[in-house]
Amino acid sequence: MHGQLPCPPPSDDVLLSVLMPLVLPPTSADLTDPSCRPYFLWWTDATVADLRRHLGSADDEERAYWTGALLREANTRDVWLYVTPDEVRAQWDRLLRYLGRTRDRWAFLLGLKAPVWPPAAARRA
Repeated sequence: MHGQLPCPPPSDDVLLSVLMPLVLPPTSADLTDPSCRPYFLWWTDATVADLRRHLGSADDEERAYWTGALLREANTRDVWLYVTPDEVRAQWDRLLRYLGRTRDRWAFLLGLKAPVWPPAAARRA
């Protein structure tokens, strides 16, 4: 290997393209239908099209709220229909407040340090 640069690690897109055939399929084919109301958005009348619009919002807080709802409420195998691990990692600090009891699970799945919750600034003495 003398004189060769080490290969960079593969991107999440490459890993997903290799691993996706090895994972379970979505819980419902309807989750790709823009007019479908996903089971995991039980508290609202939002459709798949609405969710995708929220997830693509330029507003960081709106995007974090809906990504957090997706991670908190959806079956993990359905999450990847809408976001990538890189997108979740990029929003991680903003997402924490919306993840509820799923924070540690998502930290583990994404290879991130388990968060301390609530943050020190929010704890009372």
